[in-house]
Amino acid sequence: MAVPTCLMWFRQDLRVNDNPALRAACDEGKIIPVFILDSTAPEQYQPGGASRWWLHHSLQSLNERLNNHLLVFKGDAERLLPQLMNELGASCVFWNRCYEPWQIQRDQRLKQSLREHGFKAQSFNGSLLWEPMAINKADGSPYKVFTPYYRKGCLNAAPPRYPLAAPARITYGQTENSGSALDSLGLIPAIRWYQTMGAIWNPGEEGAASRLKTFIEDAALNYKQARDKPGLQGTSRLSPHLHFGEISPNQIWYAIKDAFGDTDNQHIDCFMSELGWREFSYYLLYHFQELPECNFNRKFDGFPWRYDNAHLKAWQRGQTGVPIVDAGMRELWQTGYMHNRVRMIVGSYLVKNLLIDWRQGARWFWDCLLDADLASNSASWQWVAGSGADAAPYFRIFNPILQGEKFDKQGEYVRHYCPELAELPDKYIHQPWQAPEPILQQAGVELGKTYPQPLVDLKASRQRALDAFVSIKGN
Repeated sequence: MAVPTCLMWFRQDLRVNDNPALRAACDEGKIIPVFILDSTAPEQYQPGGASRWWLHHSLQSLNERLNNHLLVFKGDAERLLPQLMNELGASCVFWNRCYEPWQIQRDQRLKQSLREHGFKAQSFNGSLLWEPMAINKADGSPYKVFTPYYRKGCLNAAPPRYPLAAPARITYGQTENSGSALDSLGLIPAIRWYQTMGAIWNPGEEGAASRLKTFIEDAALNYKQARDKPGLQGTSRLSPHLHFGEISPNQIWYAIKDAFGDTDNQHIDCFMSELGWREFSYYLLYHFQELPECNFNRKFDGFPWRYDNAHLKAWQRGQTGVPIVDAGMRELWQTGYMHNRVRMIVGSYLVKNLLIDWRQGARWFWDCLLDADLASNSASWQWVAGSGADAAPYFRIFNPILQGEKFDKQGEYVRHYCPELAELPDKYIHQPWQAPEPILQQAGVELGKTYPQPLVDLKASRQRALDAFVSIKGN
């Protein structure tokens, strides 16, 4: 009997280890691994500049892991995949599921069409600990609050699948189609703004494994406190690797359990619950598909947002005059990443102090973040805005001065990303406008010239936000 040839369609699972679809394809027969940059994705969900850079290097890494057998294409995946099946003589195709609404719809159509034409098409869960359709309240409805979702729903469900080893052997099918050159996908921009990112990050499966190992050895047992301090390496920094599927949440979940056991350690429990928040974001996107564009709490449809392009651009460029906010925005631009505590601070400043629509912030993050993830980005921005599921109350407005003084006490983070303030004493590093003129002069700071004056008065803008919230409260 002839050994069948299978397409292994890589998407957001750019790894060899713990890849259920790859294992199934290898068990079925010879494989031809392909990746398709889908040009028909909705414009607002096309990958941004930072994530395109990462994708290029991640595909490069995966190709090396597959002994240079990965074929890459650009086009309409729904049309291209059946053409490849016929051209390459493949009888089956395997992939791991994606959960963005447009991908779910495309994959459903594609799977039905392929099966109607006699092909075997099978999909797997390679991205989540618990799939969204598997966790519901007792009455069958979806959860809308994180803690019962995670503690009652997820942790009382069947345990996450244990990670799979890499296929013991991969036999590649023969093909004369060499696909497109990786460079032809146009993922790397002509302007080399990404050089700082290249010095910090190591995209690919090996980089992900190394990042996890470092976190377990150096930071996991101090996670609950250290994760809030942007000047420390207290977080896992695994989010870009997770987004592109260079590592699975299952690998992380069980690596932590293997290292520390089923412990009640507060640091380990806190980290595992952060994996749970990622799951909750996907859960919300699956059950409430308008999450990226529409207020989860429809009361916010009447919210009086301000449309101030000058303020928006100042925020984007890290020129708000509030050091912890500016440091965060500059970290994002330079590194493609922002510390999680600072993400909350800059988000609160945009939507509450500047009163700018959360969707504007989400779009900027989408373009600038290496870990630009539709589920997490949408759910997190709605959480900060107060319009989301299990959201922070709108009246919870982060004071960026107090946040900076609490979590960046000596100002290491601010001094790194706002070097023009480096010589200021700790007392004024988070509010330079309060420094006496002689101290500013001694530090080489001239407000309005070397560093901007604050865009808004924090106390007055806080009250303006509270008044705006009161205006929709009765809706």
